[in-house]
Amino acid sequence: MTEVALLSLRIGGVAPLGARGVPSGIVKAPVHHALHLSETGFAGDRQGDTVRHGGPEKAVHHYPFEHYADWARDLGPHPLLAGPGAFGENLSTAGLTERMVAIGDVFQLGTAVIEVSQGRQPCWKLNERFGRTEMARLVQSSGRTGWYYRLLTPGTVSPADRLVLRERRAPEWTLARIWRAFYIDPLNRAELAGIAALERLADGWRAHAARRLESNRVEDWTKRLTGAG
Repeated sequence: MTEVALLSLRIGGVAPLGARGVPSGIVKAPVHHALHLSETGFAGDRQGDTVRHGGPEKAVHHYPFEHYADWARDLGPHPLLAGPGAFGENLSTAGLTERMVAIGDVFQLGTAVIEVSQGRQPCWKLNERFGRTEMARLVQSSGRTGWYYRLLTPGTVSPADRLVLRERRAPEWTLARIWRAFYIDPLNRAELAGIAALERLADGWRAHAARRLESNRVEDWTKRLTGAG
């Protein structure tokens, strides 16, 4: 996984999403020119909810295109699965998945340098995007979540660029391992302690693990996954 080509580089503005008409930047279109990448993301990319989306720890969203075949198998035919962009990703590739990528992995992308900061925690806007009330829950339970990068060095990225692995800071802490600890074996205290101490993980996720350790209970995911309340 030392180097992979971009299949698509994508940005989007804020527009009403789904039946609720909620403001969202999840719909992103491919670009065919170079973009500047800053601490808060690509030039021209926007988020409808800047509290929960975007920001320095979620500057770039990456989703593996190989998951699309799995979704087509699970969901049946769906127009969003005909090409990249269904999950609001900025970067689409084939050759990197959550089982291969770890927190703290550093990549060169164009003249920018980015670092894996956290996995994606799916929310109910995926339900609106796909027109399926259970889509966010399916993404969470499948482990096909995608992930985010923080920016280490600003730069310029073009659609012809490649992601080139430069450094692995915590290769044992793959995104798949952290997903399993949060959603499949959620009160495994040894794993939670390791996550809480994982230096290159986004602070919000470290705090999330620490709260579970302290309370010894799993938080309610209903509002995040359904938008209820």
